[in-house]
Amino acid sequence: MLVALVTAAVVGLTPGVASPLQEKLDGVVGIGAVAEVRDGRAVWRGSSGVAELGSSRKVPVAGRFRIGSITKTFVATVVLQLVAEKRIGLEDSVERWLPGVVPNGANITVRQLLNHTSGLYDFKDTLPMPPSPEFYALRYRTWTAAEQIERALAHPPVFDTPGSRYDYSNTNYLLLGEIIEKATGRTYAEQIERRLIRPLKLHGTTLPGTSPYIKGPHAHGYIPKDGGQLDYTEMNPTLFGAGGDVISTTRDLNRFFAALLGGHLLPARLLDAMKTPGTPDKAYGLGLSWHDTTCKIRVYGNDGDALAYQAYSFSTEDARRQVTVAVTPHLPDNPDKSVDAFVDQAICR
Repeated sequence: MLVALVTAAVVGLTPGVASPLQEKLDGVVGIGAVAEVRDGRAVWRGSSGVAELGSSRKVPVAGRFRIGSITKTFVATVVLQLVAEKRIGLEDSVERWLPGVVPNGANITVRQLLNHTSGLYDFKDTLPMPPSPEFYALRYRTWTAAEQIERALAHPPVFDTPGSRYDYSNTNYLLLGEIIEKATGRTYAEQIERRLIRPLKLHGTTLPGTSPYIKGPHAHGYIPKDGGQLDYTEMNPTLFGAGGDVISTTRDLNRFFAALLGGHLLPARLLDAMKTPGTPDKAYGLGLSWHDTTCKIRVYGNDGDALAYQAYSFSTEDARRQVTVAVTPHLPDNPDKSVDAFVDQAICR
């Protein structure tokens, strides 16, 4: 299924294009930011801010970061590859794969997990959040998908009829991770490694398991505590699991989305399904989202929030123009609008 990708030569963008990009990146709200913009063979990479509070060290341009819910696009791609291989069906029920796990699982499909129309309660909403002392005490705790799912399903669904509404829930992707393992005998992490990371040569991308560390060059990430910022770079990523535990780089994310949107990872019918909204009012398909820039060019990709890191990766449909940005936010300030401005600058110039 995978088509070998030829590595293009890296050619810098002209100064007249690069300078406004740096200005917009400098305007991104946060402690530090790193970005890669691609336009055909031309590539611009830049960073802004500092890699660590209290230092003047620059954010490493090739640095790694937690990508949060962009992980979901990796998981969805693996599921759809298994659909292409006829090992999983989009209309298969959750009950078929995980018997007895999900109340009403006979009426919830794999498709509804992928596009967040299952109605299942979000595991994230069962957790304490800052400034609760209990939140900080959980920093190095190892979670299993089974206990996360059990916590979520102790709550009733947010709506009664699966498929009738959109409601974003990390529980959906925890279940998909379990279904991948049931269908293949390998964990979702092993499947992502085998099917995506190795073939695409995503050398900066890892699934860390229980390791709290970000290996290699990286900026520090922070969360609020006692009126200041607590270094939260180290934490047990099983908290995120199949919903958001991947660590990557701007280069790797652009490479992944170029392969995906370029048709190298999925048959056309399944890539089209990925771009089809689960409900008419939401721009979210099967693990893939999209929005229109200010110049009316539609971009596809995803964004992710991993507590101390926020990441955004979007490409034009033909993957000619791409932009990936990672921010270490200065919470509670939200970088979304300033990142949107950077994306517009990258895509609309």
